Amino acid sequence: MTNSDYLLKAAIKKVTEKLNEILVEKIEEAAHIAQDAPEILKKEFDSLKESIIEEASRLEKAENIEENESTNTYQDPKIKKALNEIEGINKQIDLFNKTINNQIK
Repeated sequence: MTNSDYLLKAAIKKVTEKLNEILVEKIEEAAHIAQDAPEILKKEFDSLKESIIEEASRLEKAENIEENESTNTYQDPKIKKALNEIEGINKQIDLFNKTINNQIK
């Protein structure tokens, strides 16, 4: 064998050893990640669940405030009377529109 043959064999051997070393290292990393994955997913799911509960609570409070404001507004007799009058006018407009549409047909 010539010197270049020895160099080629040595290079192949060392490259193979290095690739095997890297491959084993990466497999160990993947195994470690796979072991931690359920815990990571559980933490993320718990965080998401907590965020959803907080948002639902915030929305519920906002809706309750809105309902209280609208309830308080409608308790004022003047506003109730005005709303009733508006509703009556809307009914008259609907009736007028139906009459007009029937005459056009």
